[in-house]
Amino acid sequence: MASHIDTPTIDLSGEWRLSSGDGEHSATMVLPGDVHSALQAAEIIPDPYWGRNEEAVQWVAEREWSVERSFFVDHAEGNWYLDIDNLDTVAVVFVNDVPVLSADNCFRRYRPDVSKAIEPGENRIRIHFHSSIAAGAERQARQPFYIPYQKANSPIPNGNMLRKPQCHFGWDWNIAIAPLGLYGNIALKRLDPARIEHVETEQVHLEDGGVDLHVTLTLFSGEPAVVPVHFEFDGERVRLDCGIAAGETKITHVFHVESPRLWWPAGSGEQALYALAIDIPGETVTRQIGLRTIELLTDPDEAGSRFAFRVNGREIFCRGANWIPADALYSRSGREKTEDLLNSAVEANMNMIRIWGGGFYEADWFYDLCDRLGLMVWQDFMFACNLYPCSEDFLSNVVQEVDYQVRRLSSHPSIALWCGDNELVGALTWFPESVKNRDRYLVAYDRLNRTIEQGVKNAYPQAIWWPSSPASGYLDYGDAWHADGSGDMHYWSVWHENKSFDNYRSVKPRFCSEFGFQSYTSLPVIREFAEEADLNIASPVIELHQKNAGGNERIAGTMFRYFRFPSDFPKFVYLSQIQQGLAIRTAVDYWRSLKPHCMGTLYWQLNDTWPVASWSSLDYGGGWKAMHYMARRFFQPVNVAAIPSADGTRIALSMVNDTADPVEIDLTLFALTLAGERIPLASTSGTCAPDRAGTLVEIDATDVPIDSLLGWSFTASNGMAGEGHHVTGTYKALDLQPSGLDVSVSEIAGGSFEIDVSARGLALFVMLEADVAGRFSDNAFDLHGGQTRRIVFKPSAPLAAGSLPRITVYDLHGSQSAG
Repeated sequence: MASHIDTPTIDLSGEWRLSSGDGEHSATMVLPGDVHSALQAAEIIPDPYWGRNEEAVQWVAEREWSVERSFFVDHAEGNWYLDIDNLDTVAVVFVNDVPVLSADNCFRRYRPDVSKAIEPGENRIRIHFHSSIAAGAERQARQPFYIPYQKANSPIPNGNMLRKPQCHFGWDWNIAIAPLGLYGNIALKRLDPARIEHVETEQVHLEDGGVDLHVTLTLFSGEPAVVPVHFEFDGERVRLDCGIAAGETKITHVFHVESPRLWWPAGSGEQALYALAIDIPGETVTRQIGLRTIELLTDPDEAGSRFAFRVNGREIFCRGANWIPADALYSRSGREKTEDLLNSAVEANMNMIRIWGGGFYEADWFYDLCDRLGLMVWQDFMFACNLYPCSEDFLSNVVQEVDYQVRRLSSHPSIALWCGDNELVGALTWFPESVKNRDRYLVAYDRLNRTIEQGVKNAYPQAIWWPSSPASGYLDYGDAWHADGSGDMHYWSVWHENKSFDNYRSVKPRFCSEFGFQSYTSLPVIREFAEEADLNIASPVIELHQKNAGGNERIAGTMFRYFRFPSDFPKFVYLSQIQQGLAIRTAVDYWRSLKPHCMGTLYWQLNDTWPVASWSSLDYGGGWKAMHYMARRFFQPVNVAAIPSADGTRIALSMVNDTADPVEIDLTLFALTLAGERIPLASTSGTCAPDRAGTLVEIDATDVPIDSLLGWSFTASNGMAGEGHHVTGTYKALDLQPSGLDVSVSEIAGGSFEIDVSARGLALFVMLEADVAGRFSDNAFDLHGGQTRRIVFKPSAPLAAGSLPRITVYDLHGSQSAG
């Protein structure tokens, strides 16, 4: 655990020695990494995700911890500094027992001067982590008045006192263990003579179609010097010999691109990217640059005011989901896992993710992935669902956090919007203290929000700023949850108020940035944390892996509303996922039909941090739940959906077109009998204009025979196609007949498997499940009588030669019968 390098940079990542403050525990810890994972690897604690182990590991966050290692410096003269980021959270760093840094913000980069502490030869570095629980309590006690936090979300108290991911203290989907560690870089560097502090860019799009890229380099030096600087962009390399002063010096260079290739969101064009490189002696910084314009349109209209993104002059309907951290424990996350999750978003026809304000500002490589994939990013600042201090020391800390993060990330073409927080305006109504003294807490909120806004404008004047989510507009502190005239909406009445799926059609959001419905995580994932005896929705283990109060009852209650109750636990899990997909599809289909009144739907949530019942469409580990397969269909750029009238007497077939070209749509309507027969009803065609929605045809509900479902299939002139069904009333009212499902599996080239699924009768929501991790080419689909569908299954890891995956098949009739 020592480095012996004669170089201006000594990388201090790798093995350190971890010990508890009381000396009771010690282990090897790899940095970057988290303490819980190190303790688990040393068998000091059990796997926190298994069974009820969450309760058995919570003591870790109550202790003080230290990590320590040695390193060698051959020549100690010169200006040395530590380069540290993502240090979680309240920590003191010692070099040779000299305190060189007192840190208290996980979202800042620290570069303390350590020249006076470094010695020639062997040196020791130690990081002492204070308990976040103790630190939160200490800071709460120092406040001039009590600052409430959301106890339902945060069973570990006072997390709002710390600049640390808020979901670390629990959430209604997260494990509550308050992890700690270091998740970024840690290195010792020599200032010789300067370092790169920031690289920032601004694009000026000219009337002739060209682009001027203004590149601003900030150098830091301990003393005046002359530094050779190279700027390189799009094949052009320029050298500037720059005289710099002590402290910070800004150097700007402009590149002109005569005929730029533009960056577009996924599905709207190519993700053209250019490489920008800047180097000084001993250091090179590279950036991915996508040339594009982006605007947020909030102009008034007859309904209120718009909320629409315009990219390169074209309005883009935003289809996507909310992103939470890839794992509750940093050491279990990684690029490969994250890339799989983001690829799954794009494969489901998404073009935007919202990085929610209770987690992390993600690593640079995360945004590089979004750039390459064409995923626009709605970027929250890391404040969520609590009230926060407005003391000078807290706000000063926030100023430095905002400045660093905005300068670090602002060049990414994927970042579409900077949003001040998640639900802090609503939180003013959640606590007795703020209800009784709204003015005091509103002023505190306003100070924080304006501090963040000013920090954004100082660091990146071109940034698109939105004050909060949800918000009806700038300096509007009203109820944006249900206001559908302007701004962005969080619509939670269906889940939290137990309203019907039809209730989604009672609002007309301009942009819905949160709405969701829970399901259980898939059965193979449940088996990774539960014994066979635990497979009951009321078992203590299953209840511990449900963090939303009343969530299990709401899932079951919704089944009573719409379905006949499932006959066993696996079918219960299956049906929970089907009804989740139906809920979100109901909302998305209707809100897309309102286009351009509504210009975005981001459901809650894309991914999970650990194996848990939640609103996610991807399982922990990246597997696709039923809803993700359904999302790929309901987010298809060209789609047809059934929209019933409020009284249920009429059914409109709505067509939507998110592409830049008109499309011809051919639609076939038919009745589906409960035996699986198709009875033709009508055929029609129509043209959907670019970036618009419209009604293709409307029918009377009575046109569909009794004991039948309305079915349809369509093809579009651009090659897109789809199918669907609509039930007037509830599925439980249907006397479904046995579907006669049959499945055969055979191996094909490349280690994948071909699955033929056939039905003798009507099979609704056919769901295939494998006993090994992998991805199906399609799932949660319907089969009519006599139909066969060929599905390809690709395992995540190759299977042994000659072995086949074991496939379980579910459908609606089978889930509701004991046979």
